[in-house]
Amino acid sequence: MELHEIKSPKGSRKKKRIVGRGRGSGRGKTSGRGENGQRSRSGRWVVGGSEGGQMPLIRRLPKVGFRSHRPILNQVVNVQSLNKFEKGSTVNAETLKQQGLISSLNKPHKILGKGEIKVSLDVHVESISKEAQKKIEAAGGKVEVVARSMKKVET
Repeated sequence: MELHEIKSPKGSRKKKRIVGRGRGSGRGKTSGRGENGQRSRSGRWVVGGSEGGQMPLIRRLPKVGFRSHRPILNQVVNVQSLNKFEKGSTVNAETLKQQGLISSLNKPHKILGKGEIKVSLDVHVESISKEAQKKIEAAGGKVEVVARSMKKVET
């Protein structure tokens, strides 16, 4: 058997139906779309929320909750990742950025209490959870909450 003798299996290559090519084609004039109406036009048939005369579902359901268009998303740093620092070192936004624990100095960051800390550190951060503060102080470190500066920092 040669390459030019290979044939595709029967039924695998189906001819595309050509519509709207005159009355003799069998699918001419209205191209199988019927006469008039929404389904005979080009584009989408029925818009998703359209239910005829019935009140649409989106209007029947009550409005619930609120979602901000500009939410404040903290960059999360867990206590266990602070073990990267040497004993007695100062941890602040700049050192967290240098270690790759936060991605930007312009966004707020928060230290959370997941994991254990083995080194005593001097921590100066914008916000910290109570659990994380307890763990750092239990390891012999100090925690100071500093106000976030509003000036933009080039990163």
